[in-house]
Amino acid sequence: MTGETTSLSPEATQKAETLGTIVGVSGPVVEIACSGPHLPALHEALTVSLDGGQCLLEVYHHIDEKHVRAVALHATAGLKRGMAVHSTGGPLQVPVGPDCLGRVLDVFGQPLDGGAPFTAEETRPVVARPAPLADVKGPDSILRTGIKVIDLLCPFARGGKTGLFGGAGVGKTVLIMEFMNAVAALHKGVSVFAGVGERIREAHELWREMEGSGVLKNATLLYGQMDESPGVRFRAGPAALAYAEYLRDTLNKEVLVLMDNVFRYVQAGSEISGLLGRMPATVGYQPTLLSEVAELEERIASTETGTITSVQAIYVPADDMTDPAVSAILSHLDALVILSRDQAGRGIYPAVDPLLSQSTMLEKHIVGERHYDIARKVREHLARYDELEDIIAMLGMEALSPEDRKIVERARRLQRYLSQPFFSVAGHSGIDGVSVDLEDTLDDCEAFLGGELDHLAEEDCYMKGSLKQEREGGQQA
Repeated sequence: MTGETTSLSPEATQKAETLGTIVGVSGPVVEIACSGPHLPALHEALTVSLDGGQCLLEVYHHIDEKHVRAVALHATAGLKRGMAVHSTGGPLQVPVGPDCLGRVLDVFGQPLDGGAPFTAEETRPVVARPAPLADVKGPDSILRTGIKVIDLLCPFARGGKTGLFGGAGVGKTVLIMEFMNAVAALHKGVSVFAGVGERIREAHELWREMEGSGVLKNATLLYGQMDESPGVRFRAGPAALAYAEYLRDTLNKEVLVLMDNVFRYVQAGSEISGLLGRMPATVGYQPTLLSEVAELEERIASTETGTITSVQAIYVPADDMTDPAVSAILSHLDALVILSRDQAGRGIYPAVDPLLSQSTMLEKHIVGERHYDIARKVREHLARYDELEDIIAMLGMEALSPEDRKIVERARRLQRYLSQPFFSVAGHSGIDGVSVDLEDTLDDCEAFLGGELDHLAEEDCYMKGSLKQEREGGQQA
């Protein structure tokens, strides 16, 4: 799924002019002596002719008035001192058009799915300024996903940014696939998926599963793979945003941008920073960490022409939420979905921690008083159960007061009720996926809290959709 060289469009080739020559190659870093009176701008794309194509470079550092350092976006095999370097006259561009939907692309907009290049209407720069502040529209409503625990306790903001935080193996990628399915099915919107530093196995699985489920026709998948240059991995997120901005501004679509994994974007930036010789800062991260994260996050915005909603998977190193990279990303988000290893260990999927996950949208004036009160009471029950778990483990349920025992029994039912079978893993789990309307979730939780479902066994609440039939049966009885 990866190529070594790329060809520029005829227009770009005509614009290319000789800039200077290569004077050094160190890994993916290329040092260039410029022969003209002016240095190329930072982030300008440069080309070097190789057998069978072009090697693209991106300028990252002005050393002095005659020398620059650039990072190669392809393998540097074949580059040597004295080779001519050409300027393209602008930053790295990607071709965009309506036909990008349903395609699997690389960072340069070239197909990875074996198909012919799609018809491009225009090109857009990969590195671009965010929409002007006056044009930005803040999130003002929730984006329903059909996932009970999220719609109830940490609702997504339509036009906002949500982070899925978790260590390895707790279900971040599965949740992202389910969101893509929800946006296509519930909102008739389109998705742009950015695989930042993605393994080829993961990329292939996602592509084939989306193709089989019929979601791919409303999505663009863009990959900067793990085995590629750090420059490619660092530009996978911004390139995906160029497509999202086109779909928002030109086609007036509701766009869901999914990134897996933003931590690898930070890692690629750290790799580039080290290669350029910058002194590392806190915990070895690059000194430009905050500005690089902001450069990516601030472009995710909604305007009057369309909406961009972002869901980002964020790996948490050693499950440490105070890690500088995690903290830098946190400050940009509207909703936090914390995936817990304890929940996964209990077999509760999605493994969302209901006590740590939060959203700025869970306010009375946004979701309404009923939703707010039910969510607060559900959290209170689960928090009380969490407090009493040690006592139950040591002394058993008999040591609790009748009131606490009732709270714990209802909390255990609620905990299992908030699990849910997903469409994206139905082939593996053998359980058909379900989407649950928010009103049904609120009715069910209200029934749990009010004792109407006390007759249900805990296993009858596990991996179910709505319990409407059980509620109606209990009322009739």
